[in-house]
Amino acid sequence: MAAYKTLNSQDIIISPLEVSKGFSFEGNALTASDVGIDRYLGNKFAVQSSTGYITEYSQSAIYFQTQQLYYSNFVSSSNGNVQIANTQSINPDGTVTGRMASNAFENFIPTDLLPQRFWMTASYLAAKLTGSAYGEVNYGEAIYGINQFEPEIGILSIPRNLFGDYIIPKSLKITTDSGSYFDDGEGRLKLKTNSGPVFVGNVIYEHGIIILTGGTRKDTINGAEDGGYGTDIYGNDVYGVTFSGDEILNFVTGSEITCSFSSSYTIYETQYKCTIGESDFNVSQNPSISSGSDGKLLDFASENYFSPYVTTIGLYNDQKDLLAVAKLGQPLPTSTTTDTSVLINIDRQ
Repeated sequence: MAAYKTLNSQDIIISPLEVSKGFSFEGNALTASDVGIDRYLGNKFAVQSSTGYITEYSQSAIYFQTQQLYYSNFVSSSNGNVQIANTQSINPDGTVTGRMASNAFENFIPTDLLPQRFWMTASYLAAKLTGSAYGEVNYGEAIYGINQFEPEIGILSIPRNLFGDYIIPKSLKITTDSGSYFDDGEGRLKLKTNSGPVFVGNVIYEHGIIILTGGTRKDTINGAEDGGYGTDIYGNDVYGVTFSGDEILNFVTGSEITCSFSSSYTIYETQYKCTIGESDFNVSQNPSISSGSDGKLLDFASENYFSPYVTTIGLYNDQKDLLAVAKLGQPLPTSTTTDTSVLINIDRQ
């Protein structure tokens, strides 16, 4: 048996609380069943090749899905900036002349600064230099040779149960055999070098996606922050940075990798104010105060001085289904002269 009282809207207060939690994983721990961080290799032309440790996809699908979601406004641009919009004319008969606008996509840009959304759309050539005259690069063995690279990207995907609402900006750190990466708080992934950090990708905080993009960058465009042609990743005065091959493979397939980040969760605290009026619930529901099959109250329970004690409060829906039970730390006597209020707090995501 239970007694019910309806709660009104003013009896319920919902308050958001933002909390954070830090995570750190190393090597194979990234893809453990209780972690679920996956890594993918995206290749424009590798339609038949699969990628992914936990869930497999076509490498080509990874490439084009990433392009559509996060780089569609930047495909035909330079310098990692937004591409120039196409224009069109609407004729009096409703037909359209000209090209459809192509930079109206939502690419989840977290900054008002240059977003550095560098994207490769075709194979590219890079010099294979060795020796001290032109610095050292890691691609090839022949001096003054040329290597051709296909458009490739590396993806690190963090599941929602880890990053929560979003990855906290400036909390991401990744280390591979190729070096240390970090986010700059503006959604841009950087590689630490002796001459300063270099932009090498992007971080989509609200999706838990880290993207490492390959390609050739000019120092003054997409390289070291201070510009110029000084010392960079692959030697002195190489006039640009080629980032591909081993760097992306170490990011995607390397076992010597560490990843740490902080996630943000919003917890909602719902407070229910249960008010017992001075004339409410003045009879105990405890069966020990009644005697016999007729349910007659014992003498002490019918006296004016008797006051029931509250020990448990249940929250029900409109169909009288029990949804939650609140237990008091100690029995609370009700008052016959004033209202008694009990606050129930429930936290949820």
